[in-house]
Amino acid sequence: MPFRVIGTHLRNWRKWRSYVLVVVLAYALTLAFGTLLGPFRTNLENLVFDQYQRWKPRPYNFDQPVRIVDIDDESIDRIGRWPWPRETMASLAEALAKANVAAVGFDVLFSEKDQPSEDQKACAQATVHSADQAERCEERADGDVAFAHSISGRPVVLGTFFTTTPNAAKTKLVPKGGFSFVGETPNSLLTHLNGALAPIPVLADAASGLGSLNWLPDADRVVRNVPLLLDINGQIQPSLAMETLRVAQGASGYVVKSTDAYGGSSGKSMTVEAIKVGDVVVPTQGGGDLRVWFAKTDARRTIPAWKALESGADLSDLAGKLVFVGASATGLSDVVATPLDPSTPGVEAHAQLVEQILSGVTLERPDWARGAELITSAALSLALAAILPFIPIYWTALLGCAAAAAMGYGSWNAFTAHGVLFDPVIPSLSSGFVFLAGVGHLYGQKRQQVHEIRSAFGRYVSPAVVARLAEHPEHLQLGGQQRDLTLMFCDIRSFTTLSEGFTAVELSTFLNEYLSPMTDIILKELGTVDKYMGDAIMAFWNAPLDDPAHGVHAVRSALQMRETLVKLNAGWKERAEKAGRAAHMVKFGIGLNTGECSVGNMGSIQRFDYSALGDEVNIASRLEGSSKQFGVDIVASAATRDEAPEFAWLEIDHVRLKNKTRTVAVYTLAGGEAYAGSEEFQHLSALHEDILKAYRARRFAAAKQMASDAAHLAPANIRGLYHYYQKRFEELGGHELPETWAPMIALDEK
Repeated sequence: MPFRVIGTHLRNWRKWRSYVLVVVLAYALTLAFGTLLGPFRTNLENLVFDQYQRWKPRPYNFDQPVRIVDIDDESIDRIGRWPWPRETMASLAEALAKANVAAVGFDVLFSEKDQPSEDQKACAQATVHSADQAERCEERADGDVAFAHSISGRPVVLGTFFTTTPNAAKTKLVPKGGFSFVGETPNSLLTHLNGALAPIPVLADAASGLGSLNWLPDADRVVRNVPLLLDINGQIQPSLAMETLRVAQGASGYVVKSTDAYGGSSGKSMTVEAIKVGDVVVPTQGGGDLRVWFAKTDARRTIPAWKALESGADLSDLAGKLVFVGASATGLSDVVATPLDPSTPGVEAHAQLVEQILSGVTLERPDWARGAELITSAALSLALAAILPFIPIYWTALLGCAAAAAMGYGSWNAFTAHGVLFDPVIPSLSSGFVFLAGVGHLYGQKRQQVHEIRSAFGRYVSPAVVARLAEHPEHLQLGGQQRDLTLMFCDIRSFTTLSEGFTAVELSTFLNEYLSPMTDIILKELGTVDKYMGDAIMAFWNAPLDDPAHGVHAVRSALQMRETLVKLNAGWKERAEKAGRAAHMVKFGIGLNTGECSVGNMGSIQRFDYSALGDEVNIASRLEGSSKQFGVDIVASAATRDEAPEFAWLEIDHVRLKNKTRTVAVYTLAGGEAYAGSEEFQHLSALHEDILKAYRARRFAAAKQMASDAAHLAPANIRGLYHYYQKRFEELGGHELPETWAPMIALDEK
């Protein structure tokens, strides 16, 4: 039904009020969801922004003055395993200094003393030296001193790693560059750490700069924002990238500008706006960090370390460049995850950070972005909620999708053209949730009449009937229709005696525990529960819905009910033993019959039930009653057996029901389809046929002996039938039977 019709109904104020309430509540829930599950929202935003970077990485410009000297796998193979002696690092520093680089930033942590080489040990242990040999031996005796000499007075920055664990270094590490501030001191805005792994003192004193190697990745371990400044116990420390920029320009320090949310310097809602180092001004996010826009890896920015260490190597290309020295070799673990690559060498990430700063490219998530997204979400939600009752749902959905697509385009354009990160997903999901809530409410109004029918009749008829009546209310008249049904009666044996051992509450609990699983089985097998009569259940199949396999479903239900009763008895026995009282084994009898009945709404105008009536119903009830006499739990008519011949059936006898003149064959159910195909059943079935032949030929002694043999072969559920046969055959053999005697049983009572 078009939602335009529903919109007409919503002119009623009460309906309008409920609709508005649902829409407002839905939007409030989206706000609460976004607030309470902030990490989830942030992760979703990061997925979008990371994909943007993968679609359009920052372009790499080879002319930018940033290069990498890479300690790669080949360098390790040529020079030796890591860590290299400090003499080797000194040689590398000397080579770069001779190349007139602007600055060298070591993405290497020299926090431990050098281990002397074998040559150094031999030189130190020698007892006789010439004057020149002694001088050279003294110079080589300490690799740390050699490395310190090579970097002293040169534009070299060493790396420092800050931790959350306090240590002695925190009182000794002093930044090489000074800090001045425009606005308030920004310490409280920066990431705070309180421990340091710093270069050993001889190296730290010789270096021109000390820079942080920390990345501080997000919860998913991906690096997106890099702190340019850190607060270490009240002392501000720069990053390796910033310190390398400072040293390269010969600047004495940094200027940090902090402002409040309104661009002033009142000290309220402070943020770090920018950091100036030399002639370079770096716009930052509020915490003094920079969102990195990564470029693809380009081999042109990298020189292997072994080439730089070769004698006579031409390093003229490095003149005037900012060079970062670090490792990409496998096993050194100096990698970080970025939106472009989960294993980017850390030294390359430092280099790319400087490239981005020098290129003036920014990637910004403005403070106003979340507010703009909230307003966009509210506007779209309001628009969809307003038009939804008056135009078809698919048109509203198309408009919503078009609006989401427009937001996606605007977000992509903001990223590519301005480096601004605006999330289109959260507003789209929020308005989509509001849209679905509105649709659900309107659909609920459309179904209100059906709901009223279900509420009125659901207490009196089965769920299947309710569904049919809801779709076809014209069926709510009295009367029925003739159709073939398979009927079931199930009754607990000796229930009166059993119930005497229960209190009223215990009896109610027992019946609920028994009737609930039995009813579930019937409904699962497409049956309709007609009524409960105390502990008895009446059910039928093939109404109100057509079921061509109604006989099969009824027989399967009987088998499952048999299995379920075994499990229930085990549970009741265990409970009784724990309570210290005797357990009573519950048994039931089931009667199955198939035939034509009248089925429909039976009763009065004021109250009626969906039920089945007819002679076949009475036969099913009689067969259930006969199960105790025959010593079995399931008795079925030949008509039911013919509907489901694939099961393990055994004929009991021909019986004549009360007030009936003709006899009918009745059967018991030995098992399911699997048992019917087994050799055990084939053997039992053949022996059973011989019993019936002997019985009908009046050879009662032979029939009795075969019944005794069959009792040892039969399943426990039908073993009582052969005990019944033995008693009956013994009784028949002890009397003189008239010539008119016929092999049949008269069932005179229920």
